[in-house]
Amino acid sequence: MEFTATRSDLVRELALSQGVVEKRTTMPILANVLLEARPQGVVLSATDLELGIRCECPADVRQPGALSVPARRLLDYVRLLPDAAIQMKGTENAWLQMVCGRSRTRLAGLPADQFPELPDMPDPLVRLPARLLSGMVSRTIFAISAEESRFTLNGALLFLRAGRIGMVSTDGHRLALCEHGLEGYDGPPQRVLVPKKALAELSKLLHEAGSEAEVELAADDTHVFFRTARRLLVARRLVGTFPDYERVLPTAQPHRTVLRREEFRASLERVSQFSDERSRAVKLRFGPGEMVVYSSLSDTGETEESLPVEYEGSGLEVGFNAQYLTEFLRAVSEEEVTFLLKDASSAGELRPVAQPGGYEYRYIVMPMRI
Repeated sequence: MEFTATRSDLVRELALSQGVVEKRTTMPILANVLLEARPQGVVLSATDLELGIRCECPADVRQPGALSVPARRLLDYVRLLPDAAIQMKGTENAWLQMVCGRSRTRLAGLPADQFPELPDMPDPLVRLPARLLSGMVSRTIFAISAEESRFTLNGALLFLRAGRIGMVSTDGHRLALCEHGLEGYDGPPQRVLVPKKALAELSKLLHEAGSEAEVELAADDTHVFFRTARRLLVARRLVGTFPDYERVLPTAQPHRTVLRREEFRASLERVSQFSDERSRAVKLRFGPGEMVVYSSLSDTGETEESLPVEYEGSGLEVGFNAQYLTEFLRAVSEEEVTFLLKDASSAGELRPVAQPGGYEYRYIVMPMRI
């Protein structure tokens, strides 16, 4: 194996692999990145056996071949080199020789045949804009459960049906649902549970691809695949039944409030400084033309803030986890949000007042007894 590539190209592709590489492992090969020199360029692959990524890097290939080397050490070293061409050559006993300017380096690796093979991508189900999928991920990923014992909630449900795509996540205390119209898909309904780590890496991949790029989506019995022009992300599907989220979507909500998003977020962050560190509980009191945000701790103090709002309905006081509310408010960019409520013991719902880009976004959060 022998090739020449620029430092900037190598750093970009190596950086994308870092989130996939297994950092604490009893299998040294999983801490490596596989370098494959092919006639059209160099392909970099990384996997932790649950998630895998394959990236194409432009390069002048003199001799095809393959070798795996420690991913983090290679990136850290290449990043410190001057912005120039780097010559890489595989030598005997799986060593990688690198030459850049006056620097000459050897890095110990492992034979390529020890590296796990990534599954082949089947025919795509659909092709969609990268910005559409990226928007859905950012609107749902924060509501995924962090409790490993609830493995069916450790990812988001991605679903396809004729003319429609959606993503939903929940941790049992709140639920984020984002849907969008989709042209070009008229096949049978599809449901795939995508792990949170895969969604985080997908978000990076889509950002790197750019807003005008397109992504192909495919799935088989065990994996889900996302492919852009030069990169492929492969994730093992979560096994299990996702909760019937449609049953918990509120219907009758007579109390309606319109809030300025940034003003509401800033108020919650200030008031929650006086809330319990575990529950993050705050009270919201709704009345004509006003909403009061209140919190207190017996050994610290108390605070309240009054916000002018458009409110329809009788007086109401409800407790919520401030963190759950602020995470939604950070996920949207619209200036105003609607808060829909039934009563003090029923779930509340937040939506952007205007939903540009064709998204239909609903965020359901359970109340708290304070």
